[in-house]
Amino acid sequence: MEFLDILKAIILGMVEGLTEFAPVSSTGHMIIVDDMWLQSNEFLGKYAANTFKVVIQLGSILAVVIIFRKRFVEMLGLDGKKTERTEGRLKLTTVIVGLIPAGVLGVLFEDFIDEHLFSLSTVLIGLVVGAIFMIIADVFRKKTPSVESVDQISYKQAFTVGLIQCFSLWPGFSRSGATISGGVLLGMSHRAASDFTFIMAVPIMAGASLLSLVKNWQYFSVEALPFFIAGFITAFVFAIVSIRFFLKLINKIKLIPFAIYRIVIAALIFFIYF
Repeated sequence: MEFLDILKAIILGMVEGLTEFAPVSSTGHMIIVDDMWLQSNEFLGKYAANTFKVVIQLGSILAVVIIFRKRFVEMLGLDGKKTERTEGRLKLTTVIVGLIPAGVLGVLFEDFIDEHLFSLSTVLIGLVVGAIFMIIADVFRKKTPSVESVDQISYKQAFTVGLIQCFSLWPGFSRSGATISGGVLLGMSHRAASDFTFIMAVPIMAGASLLSLVKNWQYFSVEALPFFIAGFITAFVFAIVSIRFFLKLINKIKLIPFAIYRIVIAALIFFIYF
């Protein structure tokens, strides 16, 4: 594999790491950048290229695990603290409840999504529709959130956010955009909804990556391994930076500025490409 190909992986890793946890759709941005300029499918093949856009998220997942490591240790009961001292904390079962809807639909429609929705036109639709949903969430949210911390999220709220997360199976809609907006509409603060979104990201993104790898294993070659490694490392580094920045920013500017960005990007790409 040539240096130029590795450089393309690094660029896609940067795009993934910087956009994965902002409500702008990392997959959508990768598809836009790849389809318009990089054309990774030309040397990887369609299915390997699509899988790369999923598997590269493992770098971002690792970043989340590191940043929220204390939270994961507590949820898994690995901190050695007694049960009575863990009351009032976010439970692993709450996260699992939130994962069920999108997890089931993701498995059922993975082939359809891979085959028909990984395109520039579908991403533009997802960007605009997702942006409208984000604007609605900010306009109709409770001015005084009833859930200030991720520890206060109920099973019902978790499951409802999980249902809303299903919209993000459409590339461009944005998983974080869907779940943060859904959480805000349910009375969560932007920070609580963001924390819950990031924590849920670990199992669902890891599962999606594993499923895509298993189903498309025959399309891989040893020559493509450096491409995947370069993308993974780059995504991890840039995700570490972007998560910390986003968590400081979200309670200040809310969702509407991100929604405006999405609409502007979609409009620009539409006029340039079509």
